[in-house]
Order: sequence, then C-alpha cells, then structure tokens
Amino acid sequence: CAGCGQERGAREAAPYRCPNEGRDGGDHVVRREIDLAKVAFERDNDPNPFIRYREMLYAWHLGRALGKSDDEYVANARWLNDAVGEADGTRFCETPLIESPQLRDAIGLPAGVRLFVKDETGNVAGSHKGRHLMGLGLALAFAEKAGLPWAAATECGEWRYAIASCGNAALAAAVVAHALERSLDVFIPTNASPVVVKRLKELGARITVCERKPGVAGDPCVLRFREEVAKGAVPFCCQGNENGLAIDGGMTLAYEMISALRARGETLDKLFIQVGGGALASACAQAFLEAKDMGLVAKVPQIFAVQTRGGWPLVEAFDEVSARVRALYPAEGESAFEKVLRYAATHRAEFMRPWGGEPTSIAHGIL
Repeated sequence: CAGCGQERGAREAAPYRCPNEGRDGGDHVVRREIDLAKVAFERDNDPNPFIRYREMLYAWHLGRALGKSDDEYVANARWLNDAVGEADGTRFCETPLIESPQLRDAIGLPAGVRLFVKDETGNVAGSHKGRHLMGLGLALAFAEKAGLPWAAATECGEWRYAIASCGNAALAAAVVAHALERSLDVFIPTNASPVVVKRLKELGARITVCERKPGVAGDPCVLRFREEVAKGAVPFCCQGNENGLAIDGGMTLAYEMISALRARGETLDKLFIQVGGGALASACAQAFLEAKDMGLVAKVPQIFAVQTRGGWPLVEAFDEVSARVRALYPAEGESAFEKVLRYAATHRAEFMRPWGGEPTSIAHGIL
C-alpha cells in the first residue's frame, strides 16, 4: 500500500484493496511488486497483450503462486479473451501507436516535433478501460478456481461484481463480467447515455440510477458502489484506491508503447493522458518507471495529466502540493518534494476534495 505500507499476500482477503482505505485521510492504493531482475518484459510476441507481457502482470504471478504452470496461464488468458470476443465482437490485441502530423499542425506545434497517438477506439468496448478490467478478471479467474476468500461467492450464492460509471468503464466491465459469467451491478447517474444503458442491459448488467441528494458531497454513484462493496461485492472498477489491480491491467497499454518505441528507435519526451480517477496515468507512470529500471528506455517521459475544464480536482491538488513544495524548498532543498508528497499521501482530503456543484463537460464519462 502506497499510503501505509501494509503488505497483502495472495491468500489474504482482498489483496487488491488496503483494509485501511476509507478509515483515515490516507491515499491507500495497493500495487503489485515484482522482482524485475527475474522476469521477461515480453514473450512470444503474442498479439494478446495479456500473454505477451504476462510476466509483468499480477495474474501470472498469482497463478504461479497457486501452482499453475505458464501453459495454464496462457490457456486461461486465451479462453477469457475468446469469451470477451464472443461478448463484444472484439478481442484484446495490440492497439496502434500512430504518428499524427495532422494533429501536430492543428494544435500549432513546430514542424520538427513528432507527435504520436495511442488509438484505443478499436479496443474492447471502444476504449482503454477494458484493459484495466481484463487484468483483474484474469486474477479473479485463478483465485476463484483456487477457492481464495477474496474471490468467493457472496452469502446469496453468486459472485457479484460492482462498478460506478456512466460510460466506457461500465461498458468494459460489463463485457468482461459477461465473459466470466458473473453478475455485475452498475451504478449510473441520472444523465447516463441511453445508448450506454441499452448496451449494459444487453450484456446482462443490473443497473441502479443514483440521484444526487441535497447536502451530500461527492458522486452519488460512488457512494452506492461503496455500499455494495461493503456488502461483499468485488469492486470491478477502474479506481485504483478501490481495486489496485485496475492499475495492473492498464500497464499493458504502456508496455505496448514501450515495445513500439524500442522497435522504432524512438524516445518519448512527453506523455499526455486524459485523467478521471487517474488509473491510466498511474499505470503508464509505473510501467515507464519499471521499464527504466529494466534498461528498456533511457528515460521516463514527462507526464501531463489532462482534465476537462468542467471539473479538475487533480489540478487543484497538484497546485496545492506545488505551493507547499515551493514554500519548503529554500530551507529543505530536494527533500521538500519527498516530505510534501508523503504528507499528501497520508492526508488526501486536504488536497483531493469533492468538486463544488455539478460538473459539466462534453467529456462526460471523465467527470
């Protein structure tokens, strides 16, 4: 856990979520830690990223810890990917990293700048969100077969998954849950797209519309989602603090970028990532940091987290952290960064606050 340092083993209850989450003001996000000197970054050049980069993923290590062979993991990953294809018409495979001089020119960058776009519109359920859920789904499949308590059925005799979302994340979760033949509760706002709602119903998801209550801060969908998790549902979502394995699966996107850049002899200077809850940005940052440690990239790109003007709580938090670093820097130098970041991680509510009023944006899901 990045917030309190607690370690969670594979045979413990809910290793993907710190038990201290929600108990204090800390930023309790768990992440897997592997010995980078003992794993292969990529294997077989398989088109399925969950096979190609398997030794970098928690699900593979969980399978090995439970006595499963590499061949069994590969077979499991192929089975689940085929089931996803049956549900969605699209399987997980490498998505393109495209150079776009047209976009470069449209936003006024100099002609000498090379701009690349990682195109996720052809991914499962039409976005990157499925990657996050697939990593979690593979781990759950192993855990269920082994009878681990954190993947066990609830008292009513069924495995129940839950997510709070109004768009791409809900669609991705519904596809992977359908492939796993698991029940999914989706908590959506009153203004969710009818097209999304229709597709969720087609995939067998159970939908709860959550109205905002006067005087109650924060997202009403997240509140209901957390109530369901407290009753025993698996947080099948893209929020890292609710389920750290959402970060794990998302790292495959950065792994693909790293492989493509290495093949072209390119170095990435800056990486711009759209940010809602931050799972994708966290996944890319962690993947590039590990790639640097493994000697696969010369440097970690500068990362820009991009938010919509309709609601930008991360920008507010960043500005507050930056102001505190600047105040301490003259006296404490480089240690000011570590000191302030540690304080922020253990006092999250002082930096990340509910957005005042109802946010609006054409980027609806990111809100």
